[in-house]
Amino acid sequence: MADETEPGARLVHPGHWVVQRVERSGWFTTGVTWDRQDGTTALWSSRAARRRARVELRDADGRSAGYVEGEPATARRLARLNVLAAGAFVLGGSLFSLGALLAGTGTGSVQTVDVVYLVGGVFFSLGGYLSVLQASNSPTQIDGGGMLSSPGWRWWRADPKHLGWLSAAVLFVGTLFFAVSLVAAFAEGLTPRQSNGWIWLPDMLGCVCFLVSGHLALLEVCQGHLGVRARDVGWWVVAVNQVGSVLFFLAGLAAFVRPATSEELDAGLVNWGTFTGALCFVLGGVIQAFEKPAATDERADQRADQRGDPQA
Repeated sequence: MADETEPGARLVHPGHWVVQRVERSGWFTTGVTWDRQDGTTALWSSRAARRRARVELRDADGRSAGYVEGEPATARRLARLNVLAAGAFVLGGSLFSLGALLAGTGTGSVQTVDVVYLVGGVFFSLGGYLSVLQASNSPTQIDGGGMLSSPGWRWWRADPKHLGWLSAAVLFVGTLFFAVSLVAAFAEGLTPRQSNGWIWLPDMLGCVCFLVSGHLALLEVCQGHLGVRARDVGWWVVAVNQVGSVLFFLAGLAAFVRPATSEELDAGLVNWGTFTGALCFVLGGVIQAFEKPAATDERADQRADQRGDPQA
């Protein structure tokens, strides 16, 4: 019925689908196009399969002709993970924005600000783990009936050969670095050197992880070549979050404590860079809520159309 022919992708598909083209970014497979017996082509995209449980179909003229959708259990599972991850990033970003606003306007005590940041960091870490969980259960099997499914549920799976998983894993590691920094912020009487070592350095490592994760995500969504895909909701999620990551990075640089004065390089940039960067993640989470598998009734209609392929 199927074989695994694409190096690095481990995709299982109907045996009569013939590989036409493979898109790669380095050693990562980001897209595969197959020729089908009815003259149409099927396009697997790493992010679309992972986030939306779908493979695009095109007619002989290259026009969109529908999708191979995920089987109901797989689609429902990915949809729930997507909603939970999006909600976690919205809440985490909102709390980070609130913490930065309180600090920037001087309307909250240092302890209050630290607590708000810490709770926001918990939601960021939750969103990061849920993103890894979604990538660990990305559908990789297309059966003879033309349905996309996952091989089995996993709470964790190391899969660094997949660009989407690697991006999510690096993001999750970044949230853990942030967690170290946020917890260390509660310590009192730190010297500038200790503050930079326990608060600033983990924060910067987290910022770098966010930037790397965003770059990998852009490579995935753009099929290995950085660019603008304004019609792709996934591109907007990644692009908006990457702007937030850049703002976080700038705010992190400005938070370095100068030993001579025991003051941050630029407290204003720290607060407002964090505030605007966090708002980007809020917006990215809202957009992500729309990057989900199709509704059950839509999948049923499209599967009926796909039966036109005698062996798919």
